[in-house]
Amino acid sequence: MDYTVFGNTGLRVSQIALGTGSFGTGWGHGATAEDSAQIFNAYVDAGGNFIDTADVYQFGQSEEILGELLQGRRENFVLATKFTNGAAPNADRLVTGNSRKAMVASVEASLRRLKTDRIDIYWVHHPDGLTPSEEIVRGLDDLARAGKILYAGLSNFSAWRLARAVTVAELTRAVPIAAAQFEHSLVHREPEADLFPASKALGLGIVTWSPLGGGVLTGKYRKGETGRAEGMGGRVFQAENSEQRTRILDTVLAIADELGTSPDRVAIAWATLHGAVPMIGPRTLSQFEGNIGAISLKLDPEQVRRLDEVSSLVAAPATRAASPQDNAVLPGKIVA
Repeated sequence: MDYTVFGNTGLRVSQIALGTGSFGTGWGHGATAEDSAQIFNAYVDAGGNFIDTADVYQFGQSEEILGELLQGRRENFVLATKFTNGAAPNADRLVTGNSRKAMVASVEASLRRLKTDRIDIYWVHHPDGLTPSEEIVRGLDDLARAGKILYAGLSNFSAWRLARAVTVAELTRAVPIAAAQFEHSLVHREPEADLFPASKALGLGIVTWSPLGGGVLTGKYRKGETGRAEGMGGRVFQAENSEQRTRILDTVLAIADELGTSPDRVAIAWATLHGAVPMIGPRTLSQFEGNIGAISLKLDPEQVRRLDEVSSLVAAPATRAASPQDNAVLPGKIVA
C-alpha cells in the first residue's frame, strides 16, 4: 500500500480508505461483527491506515464494532467519523442536524462507542439546510480546543458551501476545514466540474466515496445480484439507467478482461487517478479482496483514455436523481 500526505495536513494516509458503513446489521443489510473483523484485519494486513465511519452507520453498530477492533492499536490509524443524522432510527431533532448542540451530543456518543478519547477527522455528514456556516465552524473549533477532534472536514457539501466554511474558518482563526468528502466514480463525475478544483485550490485533503457506483461498476447487477439496489432500498446506488452508463460498464468489463482482472479493480484504479483517496466499503471478505487488488493494478494511458471518453460529462444525459449535497437532514436516513 502506498501512502500520501493528506491535503495541507501532516497526516500520511494510505492510498485507499476503508469505509465501514456495512459493519453491523442494524440497517438489515450489512456484515456481522465477525465478518467485519475479517475485513478490517485484511485491510490492516494490506497496509491500510485510514478508517471512515459515521454515527448513523448501522445505527451506531459500525462505531461500536470499530471500538472493539481498535483496542490496543488505536494509534496505528487515522480514525474518521461523521455526525448529522444521529445513531438511532428516529433520533430526536435536537441531536440531529449540524447545530452546536447536536455536534456536542454526537461527538460524546461517538467517543463512547469508539472507545477513544479523540477523533482524528470529524466530518459534518451533509448540510442540514438550517445551520449557518459560522455556527458549524465555531462548533468544530470548540471541539478541537477541547481535544475531542484533531481535524475538521465537510462531507457531501456543495462547492460554494465548502468554500464559504473554509473562508469563515480562516477569517475567524478557527480550526481549519482540512478535508472534503464526496461521491465520485465513472458513473458520477460531476464533482470534477467544481468540487475537485475547489478542494484542491483550498488545499483540502479529498476522500471520495462509492467508486463502484454502489456496485453497478462490478457488473453484478447484470447477473441478477441485488446488493445495495435492494438491501439499502436503492440508496447510495447508481443504476444502469442510460445508454452512456451501459457503455461505461461495457468498457470497464472489456478492460478487466484485457488485464485478466476484475471490473471492481479497474473502476477503483481509475478513481485513484484524480488526486483523492477513494474509499471502499466492502460487505464481505471476498469483496474486500477484489477491491484492494486495485492498488497493484496499472491502467495504461490508452485504457485511461477510453474510460475518460466513455464517461465524459459532455456526453452525459441528465438521468441522475438529485444529489444529497443540499438536502435537509432527515432522522434515520442512510447517507454514505
